Amino acid sequence: MQFGTLLAREGIELVYGGGRVGLMGAVADAVLRAGGRVTGVIPEFLATKELLHDGVTDLRVTRDMHERKALMSNLSDGFVALPGGLGTFEELFEVLTWSQLGLHRKPVALLNSAGYFDPLVAMIDRAIAEGFCANEHRQLFVVDADPVSLLRLLRSHQLPNVPKWIRSTEET
Repeated sequence: MQFGTLLAREGIELVYGGGRVGLMGAVADAVLRAGGRVTGVIPEFLATKELLHDGVTDLRVTRDMHERKALMSNLSDGFVALPGGLGTFEELFEVLTWSQLGLHRKPVALLNSAGYFDPLVAMIDRAIAEGFCANEHRQLFVVDADPVSLLRLLRSHQLPNVPKWIRSTEET
């Protein structure tokens, strides 16, 4: 896994969902093989199904998914989404929403392997064009297919100041 090796080489600790399976399990293994640090955060109900990665540097078990996502966010300096399914989309949109609302000022990136995220980016661009999102929302994340370029973008990314859509409770 090129991305995991790159993280370790750059001294970037991986904070992820704590599983031993799937793409993120492979990334965690690559980080560990390359001598890097990995923190896994997994809820009890998944840990008891023998899905947890018991070889990570630091394993945190939480009560539920909400606690897991909050802890992962607190432990992270930034977020990178790799190709994935509904869980990936849900976590990505949550950190983007938190950024939009000003709950964090951490960079967000999409590793766009083989154009995987192209339709998602097009959907966001359409939402902006049709007035459902502000232009600044497109600047809440960066996209690149090359892991080295993506980390460079992530490190230099300047988050926009997103205007508030609702200025008072009288507008709701």
